[in-house]
Amino acid sequence: MFLIQNVRLNLDVILLGFFKRCLEIFVHTLTAMPGMKRDCGGAAGILGAFYAVVKANFNHNLHAVFCLAENAIGPDATRPDDIHTLYSGRTVEINNTDAEGRLVLADGVAYANRDLKADIILDMATLTGAQGVATGKYHAAVLTNSGDWEEKVMQAGSRSGDLVFPIPFCPELHFSEFSSAVADMKNSVSDRSNAQSSCAGLFIAAHLGFDFPGDWIHVDMATPVHSGERATGYGVALLTTLFGSYCKQPLLQSIAPDLDIVSENVAKKPRKK
Repeated sequence: MFLIQNVRLNLDVILLGFFKRCLEIFVHTLTAMPGMKRDCGGAAGILGAFYAVVKANFNHNLHAVFCLAENAIGPDATRPDDIHTLYSGRTVEINNTDAEGRLVLADGVAYANRDLKADIILDMATLTGAQGVATGKYHAAVLTNSGDWEEKVMQAGSRSGDLVFPIPFCPELHFSEFSSAVADMKNSVSDRSNAQSSCAGLFIAAHLGFDFPGDWIHVDMATPVHSGERATGYGVALLTTLFGSYCKQPLLQSIAPDLDIVSENVAKKPRKK
């Protein structure tokens, strides 16, 4: 947490990280398990970016919230057909235990909204294999409720080399994929051919609330997080560049997108008490 007194704008950076993914009851095969350590890539990227911008004299309030989970088989492991009540108050029917990371991240964004009263929430995670299908090996997917932030994230990606490409934010068409007869929603889509990466992001947004008055940015970087057997460090350069105009570091300011307009728009929005 990095706080400056009497600042209107809260930048609240939310991240998801796993120590090791065993995927609970649906267990991966022998060849699929190695390399799962890279699933902490979202957490690692935001930790690196948080450290960098604070060292560069970031001039707004900034929180990094780490949603970390040891995900191993045991007597308390999640099972198909379980129903969980998340921090947002929504109930979730488990129809896919491999879609577990979004449960943790959903609690993170709900905490950022309810407890930290953030105006801007950004989450970054290795959320879906479908990201690679949607945007390829080198571009992360960005999903946001703000056209302004979509443009700025893409600018930061092209200037930093951590490339991104937008995916559709369309809850009115996609959210029905999570319909459940026994809970507020399921945790995975019913039609796996229908914009899976977008839908996974919408699951997170639902626990933030579609009436959230601030701006929300979701970065799914499941594929660019790795190259062969090594991690790439994706995300540090992207976020450091994105928020570089909020830093007192000339080099960062020279490559960062101008955030004055989006900051003014956020400041004008009413904030729930």
